[in-house]
Amino acid sequence: MRGDRPDDDQCEGVGARTRISTFFAGVFLFLLVVVFGDFVATIPMAALVAVMIMVAIGAFDWHSIRPSTLKRMPKSETVVMLVTVLAVVITHNLAIGVVAGVVLASVLFVRRVAHFVTVTRTVTDDTAHYAVDGELFFASSNDLTTQFEYADDPDRVVIDMSRSHVWDASTVAALDAIETKYARHGKTVELVGLNDASGLFHDRLSGGFPPA
Repeated sequence: MRGDRPDDDQCEGVGARTRISTFFAGVFLFLLVVVFGDFVATIPMAALVAVMIMVAIGAFDWHSIRPSTLKRMPKSETVVMLVTVLAVVITHNLAIGVVAGVVLASVLFVRRVAHFVTVTRTVTDDTAHYAVDGELFFASSNDLTTQFEYADDPDRVVIDMSRSHVWDASTVAALDAIETKYARHGKTVELVGLNDASGLFHDRLSGGFPPA
């Protein structure tokens, strides 16, 4: 049935209906270049350019640039698309445009997930409990040290890491800094709930960073 898949329109426009058509198209192109290269060389360049333009028009997802679609899309994705297109147009090099788009998308993704870490504080008579929730890496751990009440907490502090994961050395450095700041106030810190991978990583690197 037409329209069952997002690419049905463009597939039917060239007669292809299944994904194996991509494989056959690649094989055919390979044969043209390797076996029939001399024959292809006789085709006028203008004709090849016209074919490539029609392929580009047929393969492009025009729905993605409709104003109604752009309004619903995250702004970061729209920016990545524009940067990729501009890089290709300015440099005339598709590889540079792809690399620029991938790098920008990675930076925006890291910036977005960096704010997914939460720290919840509860205090009993003699113990402060902190529950850390989220993935801890260089971007999300930067603000981790600012989410603790070093001066106001009781003498015993328990940090529950059961709902988090330590991914890199910067997070271990942040945890070391937290312990150091509590030690300056004469308080002890206990890390609990680290999974096996995070625990081994923390034990291997802990203490190898200068106090913050």
